[in-house]
Amino acid sequence: MIDFKNVKKVYSNGVIALGGVDFHVNDGEFVFIVGHSGAGKSTLMKLLLREEIVTSGQVFVNNHDLTKMKNYRVPKYRRELGVVFQDFRLLPNKTVYENVAFAMRAVGTPAKKIRKRVPAILSTVNLYDKFDCFPSELSGGEKQRVALARALANNPKIIIADEPTGNIDPKMSMEIMNLLIKINRLDKTVIVVTHDQKLVDYFQKRVITLNDGKIVDDHVGGMFE
Repeated sequence: MIDFKNVKKVYSNGVIALGGVDFHVNDGEFVFIVGHSGAGKSTLMKLLLREEIVTSGQVFVNNHDLTKMKNYRVPKYRRELGVVFQDFRLLPNKTVYENVAFAMRAVGTPAKKIRKRVPAILSTVNLYDKFDCFPSELSGGEKQRVALARALANNPKIIIADEPTGNIDPKMSMEIMNLLIKINRLDKTVIVVTHDQKLVDYFQKRVITLNDGKIVDDHVGGMFE
């Protein structure tokens, strides 16, 4: 569950990034966040990740009030999220297996569970045969699938994908999106920030459109400006 209640974010330089945003996302929903550059998408993501704090209003995620959350609680909260970035952010000196296992070791997962879960996750994202490869040996689409596997490593309730198809070709973009749809069907909430109108139109999911820090449209289906 995600709730934004009259959220405003004004940066110290006076820029109004969000000017009163209200929306609710149910558990298990798939939602696209779209809008032009500077519309407020990045700020919205930073608020979800608790990298920024609202100027006014409230943000609730999985019953956590991010507005009142103490800083020392933030790392534990982020473990409930799986995040996929446009630039992959893989560890170049670690194999595909080790990149995914690293995310589990970071939260203290027992080695036995890691050995069992990592191969299962790699199978889910169609990467089992790349087990021992390093990032430099992978295509852009394969790197993004590793990033997606890593996001799934700790079984988060929410997957946030920030421009996940920005650095890969159209064919791989469709593959990544189909994997996100597959993950959504595993009862995960999926939030995708994107500029790719074709993907939004094709998948016909809920679309929240931001413009100048405000929601100007919120509907199910494609076609956004």
